[in-house]
Amino acid sequence: MAGMDVSLKEMMAIDGAIGAVIVDHGSGMALGALGGSKDLDLQIAAAGNTEVVKAKLRTMDSLGLKDSIEDILITLSGQYHIIRPITGRGGKGLFLYLALDRNRANLALARHQLRGIEEKLEV
Repeated sequence: MAGMDVSLKEMMAIDGAIGAVIVDHGSGMALGALGGSKDLDLQIAAAGNTEVVKAKLRTMDSLGLKDSIEDILITLSGQYHIIRPITGRGGKGLFLYLALDRNRANLALARHQLRGIEEKLEV
């Protein structure tokens, strides 16, 4: 099992990573963050992506879907943003957020690595 700091470092070790955050989607607060830049404020990203998660959960509820979100992918012209809800013990209501440079990242590999990090994370 890995703690929050170790998990954030592992997220930033993924090829192309430019920012990593563990977010409480109840409050929109970043519980931990690494990386970012003047163009990627991780606190704002945490709050904004909380709204994305909440909207998807509301939509699933409205549709009567009895499924769970594995991840949400947002593809920008220069970046990939991956949102992955934490399903392990004590992670209910939290999600991982990873921003990747699209020119340096392998999306399939990044999703695979993020799944492994999420599975090991102990909050």
